[in-house]
Amino acid sequence: MVAFQDLDPMDLQKLLQDGDDRPVLVDVRTPAEVARGTIPGARSIPLHLLPMHASALDKAQPVVFYCQSGGRSSQACQYLRQQGHEKLYNLRGGIMAWVRNGLPVVPPS
Repeated sequence: MVAFQDLDPMDLQKLLQDGDDRPVLVDVRTPAEVARGTIPGARSIPLHLLPMHASALDKAQPVVFYCQSGGRSSQACQYLRQQGHEKLYNLRGGIMAWVRNGLPVVPPS
């Protein structure tokens, strides 16, 4: 079974706008990286803290991870898959691909 599915930025934007089964969006970058801007609606859980916060993520709800370029978010997907999550997505190319597609970035809340 595939551990997770890659999404490109336009697929993610559609998923976030879809009213049904909206995913939780998780930014696994460091606080310093997050301070430069984040995808609207994302919650920050740095990758190294994910094991401590994994239980707060509902296994029934889809989760989309992203980082700077897609490497750490891929690791986050693999880790949560091992914890029994099934609806996992990785933003291919990370926030850099998101920005290259002209999609919005906001200051962290």
